[in-house]
Amino acid sequence: MRGVAVVTGASSGIGAATVRRLSAEGFEVVAAARRRDRLDELAASVPNVRAATLDVTDAAAVAAFAASIDDVAVLVNNAGGAIGTETIEAADPADWQAMYETNVIGVLRVTQALLPALERGAGGHVVVTGSIAGHLVYEGGGGYTAAKHGATALVETLRLELNGRPVRVTEVAPGMVRTEEFSLVRYRGDQAAADKVYAGVDAPLTADDIADCIAFAVTRPAHVNIDLLVVKPIAQAAPHKVARRA
Repeated sequence: MRGVAVVTGASSGIGAATVRRLSAEGFEVVAAARRRDRLDELAASVPNVRAATLDVTDAAAVAAFAASIDDVAVLVNNAGGAIGTETIEAADPADWQAMYETNVIGVLRVTQALLPALERGAGGHVVVTGSIAGHLVYEGGGGYTAAKHGATALVETLRLELNGRPVRVTEVAPGMVRTEEFSLVRYRGDQAAADKVYAGVDAPLTADDIADCIAFAVTRPAHVNIDLLVVKPIAQAAPHKVARRA
């Protein structure tokens, strides 16, 4: 076995795909998320996976989770997401706070709590599932881009601060990925609006595509650090530039 890999936001989408892929790569995977029923189903169907209930916005829950783990080879901070597409003029600050809590403060909490375990043994690897929204902005995405820019700043600062210590730090920044929940949550349960995001797009990325990138980064030799992987479908040149069939 390669060691223990912790994946947050593991109950669906990129998180669940990453659990499956890291298990296949020989890791013992701790699948962590709020929805325990989904985690239990995942753990029952994938070898070397155990479920752990975790809300990354709950400091006490994160501390208790970290206390249950002795040694970690890989931490994939995947919990996050987007809420709403309102302009800054019309945005609800509560939505912005919720996005910042999961995409930035959640990453901070879990990373802080698991750093001692990541430094044990041969050292560890912190991966953050970011977004191209952490590097570019677009209209209607102010709250999400602000949060993902915050996550990118966290990753880049962490890498500087851990320099000389045996912990690698990577951001994987996807563009358009079609999963069962991301856009549905963003559009507050409006399935038609969520489907329109991908309408006419030839082959958006899948959760497995991003899991493949994460697996590539964490299986490089120990002296190799992949700082940033930006990955988009060929149909997407930028958040606002997507080729669509008529």
